[in-house]
Amino acid sequence: LRIEGSGHGFTSSSIRFNVPEGEWLDLHELWPGGSRILVDIPLDGDDEQSAGAAFYIERGGSPRISSVEFSNFCIDGLHFGPDGSERHPENTYVNGKTGIYVATANDSFRINGMGFVYLEHALTIHNADALSVHDNFIAESGNCIELRGWGQASKITDNLIGAGFRGHSIYAENHGGLLVTANNIFPRGADSVRLEGVTRSSVTNNRMHSFYPGMVVLAANSSENLVASNHFLRDLEPWTPFLGVDNGLDDVDGLLCVSGSNNSIIGNHFSEIIDSQTIRPAGATPVIIRLIDGHANYVATNHVVAMDVHAKSSGSAFAAQVDALLTTEASDGLAVTAVKVDSESTRNTILDSGSDAQVVADRAVNAVRATPAVGSSLL
Repeated sequence: LRIEGSGHGFTSSSIRFNVPEGEWLDLHELWPGGSRILVDIPLDGDDEQSAGAAFYIERGGSPRISSVEFSNFCIDGLHFGPDGSERHPENTYVNGKTGIYVATANDSFRINGMGFVYLEHALTIHNADALSVHDNFIAESGNCIELRGWGQASKITDNLIGAGFRGHSIYAENHGGLLVTANNIFPRGADSVRLEGVTRSSVTNNRMHSFYPGMVVLAANSSENLVASNHFLRDLEPWTPFLGVDNGLDDVDGLLCVSGSNNSIIGNHFSEIIDSQTIRPAGATPVIIRLIDGHANYVATNHVVAMDVHAKSSGSAFAAQVDALLTTEASDGLAVTAVKVDSESTRNTILDSGSDAQVVADRAVNAVRATPAVGSSLL
C-alpha cells in the first residue's frame, strides 16, 4: 500500500503564528504548494494518543502488516492550544494530534519525503522491523520520531528534524540494530536523540543543535552502541517568544549522557557556545560527556570547543538563529569538564578527549590518556 501526494508542503507555522495578526495580510502565503492533510479531529483531554491520529494503522495476527509507504505530502496539526501557562497557545506544542500512529508489529514500512508540522506527536511507531524514515521535514511538533515498544534493523536517515521543548526529536526504546545517521536535528527538542534500552546501534554523522543540555542520552542500560563523527552545537535560545524556556536539566548533566556499557564514543565535535552568566547551577563547570553508570565504555578523540559569549535575542526567528550560527567571535574561552565519569561507571577507557584537568574520573578504575596541552611533553 502506497499513500502518495504531490509535494511535502512544509512551511513554518511557528513563524507565521508569531507574526502579529495585523501583518498576516502581508504574508505571501499561509501554505505553500503541495498535498496537505489537515488534522482537525475533535478531542478532549482524556483521549488516548491514537484518537488524534490522522493515520491509524493496526492489524493483529500473522503475518505482521508490511510494505506500507507514506510519501510526498504534509500532515498539518493546524494549531497548538493552551496548556495552563501564560505562554502563547501557538507556542505550547500541545494539541493531542498525531500524524501517523502504528499500533501493532510491522515490517518494511517507509516514511519518505513527507512534511509534518504542528502535531503533538508527528510519527509514533510500535514494534518496527526494517523501518525506513528517510528524507522528511519533521519539525515544529511536540515529538518528531518515536519508536515505541521494541524493534530491530530500522533506520532514521537524512531527515530535517526539530521537536518542541517538551518532547523528543528522535526517541527509540528496546531497539537493536538501529541506524541514526545524516540527520540535521535543530532546536528546540528536550533532546536530539534519546535511546532507552537500545543495543548494538549507531548514531553517526548527524548535525545536532540544541539550546539545552542532554542532547544525546543513552539510558536504561543502552549498550554496545557507536556514537561517532557527530557535530554537537549547544548554544542559547535567540528568539524572543521562547526566552526563558528550558528542558529542566542543569549544565552539569552533560551534552552526551551514557547509562550503559561497552559503548564507543569516537571522533565527535562538541561546540559549547554559551554565556557563563546563564550556567546552571551558578558557578558550576559545564559537562560535555558524562558517563553515569555501566562499564567498559570507550571514549576517544573527541574535540571540545567552549566559548563564553554574550547572548543576543531577536524577534525574527530566521535572522536570530542564522546570526547566532555564523558568529564565531567570543569574549573568552569557557572552562568545561570534557569527560566526567561518575562513581557508578567503571573500567572505561578515555583517550584524547580532554586535557588532564578536563577529565574528571577515578584513575584507579578507569584508563585515562589526556589530550596533550600546548607546551607539555608527550612522554
